[in-house]
Order: sequence, then C-alpha cells, then structure tokens
Amino acid sequence: MQPTRGLWAPVASWWRDGLLPWALGVWDMAAPVRKPIACVTPLGWTVLVLGLLSWGLAHWLGWAEFAVVAAAALVLFVAAALFTIGRMQALVTLEVTPQRVRVGEASMARFEITNSSSRPLMALGVELPVGVSAARYTTPLLGPGASYEDWVTIPTSHRGVVTVGPLKTERGDPFGLVRRRLVWADATTLYIHPKVAMIDEFGTGLLRDLEGQTTQDVSASDLAFHALRDYIPGDDRRHIHWKSSARLTAMSGEQKFLVRQYLDTRRSHVIIVTDVNEADYQDDDEFELALSCSASVAVRAITDGKDLTVVCGSLKQRRPAPHLALDTYSRASLEKTSLAYDVRCLETDTVSDASLLVLVTGPQVSFTELQMARTLVPMQVRMLVVRVGPGEGIGLRETNGFTEVRLNSLDDLPRALRGGVLA
Repeated sequence: MQPTRGLWAPVASWWRDGLLPWALGVWDMAAPVRKPIACVTPLGWTVLVLGLLSWGLAHWLGWAEFAVVAAAALVLFVAAALFTIGRMQALVTLEVTPQRVRVGEASMARFEITNSSSRPLMALGVELPVGVSAARYTTPLLGPGASYEDWVTIPTSHRGVVTVGPLKTERGDPFGLVRRRLVWADATTLYIHPKVAMIDEFGTGLLRDLEGQTTQDVSASDLAFHALRDYIPGDDRRHIHWKSSARLTAMSGEQKFLVRQYLDTRRSHVIIVTDVNEADYQDDDEFELALSCSASVAVRAITDGKDLTVVCGSLKQRRPAPHLALDTYSRASLEKTSLAYDVRCLETDTVSDASLLVLVTGPQVSFTELQMARTLVPMQVRMLVVRVGPGEGIGLRETNGFTEVRLNSLDDLPRALRGGVLA
C-alpha cells in the first residue's frame, strides 16, 4: 500500500496546487457566458451540434447535402436565439390572501404581469411554485400597458407552512431550442394553523387566572396587603401607616413607625408547552389533536390579553405578536425529545414570571415524567396537563401538584376546561 500512495501523491499535489486553481479561475472568467449557455435546451444543443458536424463533413467530403443541413440547422438555431434577445420590461406582482388561515379555510395566490414597455410583449410561460407542486400558465400577447392576472387556489387541508413563489417567467422560440427564465417576485409564506375550539375566558373553570395570582413572596409595594412591620431606615415613607404608628407611639411612649408589607402578585402569563416527542403519540392524528388543543388555549390567552409563551420542542415564542402567535404550531413537527426536557429548557425568568403552565401531551407519556416536569417549575405556578388521544376517555384527575384532563377529541376541550368533564 505504501508504494501506491507514493505514486498518487504527486498527482494529487499537481491537481490541488496546479489544475484546480486554474479550473476555478476559468470558471469565474466564464461567468458572463454561463448564463446565455444555460438558456440552450437539450434540443437546441442537438441542433447546434448537428449543424456544426454537417458543416465539417461538407467541408471535408465536399457534399452539398451536408452543407444544406448545416445551413438549415444553424439558421434555425440563430433564429431561435433571436426570440430571447432583448430586455423584457414588465411589472410583476405576487400576493397571497390571506397569509394565515386555519385548516380548511380558503387562501388564494394572485399574480399580475403588466407590460411597461412601448412594444408588444410576446406570450410568456409562467410558473408559480406552490409548496412541492407548481402551477403553469401561458400569457397572451400583451400590448403596451396591458396586464394579465390569474389566481391560484392553495390547498389548506393540512396544517403546515406552504412556500408560494417565486414567480418565474419563460421566454423562448416556438421550436423549443432556447428558453430564457427570469425570476420575478419573491417567495411568500402561507401559514396554515391547526383547527381550534372556542373555550371560555380565563376567569372561569380550570383556566381561572383573571387578574394575576398572589404569591407568598413579600414585597414593599404591590396590591395584596399582607401585614405591618417596624420601620427600617431606607423604607419608603409613603408606605408608613400613620394611624397605627401613632397608636403604637401612644402605647409605648416612644416614637415608632409601622410600614405596610405586601405580597407579590404576578401578571397573567400563560406558558403552553406542547409535547413533540414522537414516542408519546401512537399516530399523527393524536399529534395534530394536541396541537389543536394548544392552539385553542393560545387563542383564548390572546383574546383575554394575557402574556403568552409558546413552546413546541425546539420552536419557542415568548410574548409574540397576536398575529404571529400560532405560526409555531404551523411549523411544529415530531422530534426526539421529552416533555420534561422542554420544560427544563424554559428560561428561569420566564417560568418564575408565569401564573399558569399548560402541558399538552399524548397518551404514551408516563406519569413519572409529568411529575418530573412539575418539579421543574415553582410551586406557585399552577400546572394543567391536557392528555389527548382516542380511547383515553374524557375525565379529570387531581394529583399532587397539577390537574390532568383527558380528551378524546377537540370538541371535548371547552367542556373539560370548564371543569365539567365529570358531569
């Protein structure tokens, strides 16, 4: 093996140090030529090679027949190339309306091509990619200032993210020898959100969390009064309780001051963690049901003006804009992770600021993992577990530290969160 390696070493060195840099330099120098060459179709290359080969045979053999074939092929190729010469002046627009829909709702893509030149615009081939497929059209001859528009219906039967565009036009000859493609409008993203159920406001049922939750953390200034204590130098004098201070001074004979002490109240901040572990679901339908339940709670939180944090595995949004909050559920997919790990990855200030943690998971998650997730968040944060899956039944179970709700379908969610699942 050593002699063989020694034989190839000079060759490898010559390729790396000599030929490769030269080839890359030639490739860069040919940049202005590569684009026109790319316009020639396989049929065009065939006609061009046939013409050159016939011209060579006619010169070598002296046959007039080959000269005629060469002249016809070369004239045809040059005529085809003339169809693509010149700059196309056009205004192209592409828009998707609306850009965010729920499963089953209608969404359309509209494109318009306007001839902005003073000369007629020849017919164009138009290609509009929609996801993994593409819609193709042919425009008519457009006079100066004329426009052509069309609509594309986008399928929305499945949750996900659909890329629409970019719009491409194609100019070429009638024989298919030369094709010149241009990319116009940028791609647009369509978000298809999961189905949602309308649930009651957060002031009722299991999601009760109306104006913040009182904690046991003592504060010098808040809304929930706790007790009075002796004044300590540095305390804000605005919190001195003057009546109690005067009464204590009269009883003790010494001048003493008492200040108010409060308990912290947390602003309503809801964290929704959706389990994306593929081992916790039996099929894709259960995962889609989990996403729909999470999206339903998120919509309710947005409607009630709550602070919201959305977590789907590696996808996280903290306090997103209302119109962006459900985009995470469109992008979500099954991963190899665990529910406890997703809770552990939450930022400390995010968890400590929360008043309600909602975990949405599948039927295969273990009770031990739910208990582990409970230990990762402060006890003052209420925790609700929504377990979905056909055959799970519908019910409510209070455990040590959290409440667990079992659902069969999305229609069960409103009644379950009202606390009436056992009725």
